[in-house]
Amino acid sequence: MQQDSIRLTVPTRGEYARTVRMTAAQLASRLGMSYDEVDDVRIAAEEAFVYACGCASEADEVTFAFTVGDAGLDVAVGPLPGCCSATEVSHSDGYAEFILRAVCDELTIAHETGRCMLHFRFAAAAEVGAPGA
Repeated sequence: MQQDSIRLTVPTRGEYARTVRMTAAQLASRLGMSYDEVDDVRIAAEEAFVYACGCASEADEVTFAFTVGDAGLDVAVGPLPGCCSATEVSHSDGYAEFILRAVCDELTIAHETGRCMLHFRFAAAAEVGAPGA
């Protein structure tokens, strides 16, 4: 499979959470992930959206950059304005980060001059019968 890039930019308002969740879940399903893996991707997308909404005003937008390939699904979110620094995380941001760390294979939150960028990754589903599957 070739590597495909999909960009989704939505307003940071609650009514767009479903759009983000459904896009992420469809891409995970396309990779052949199990029901539980697709659900983890859906949860991660929603929590990343919650994190972004906590960093921005309702007048802002957030961009989700999905990369789909043989290795799995990579998602970059941001840059997010008004983010807390790495040492001062708000309660809602802290909860979203906790959930993201629990469901993602990898998570990075890069803080830089009042902005931050989320990056999370899900490995592709192992093929049945493959070593280690």
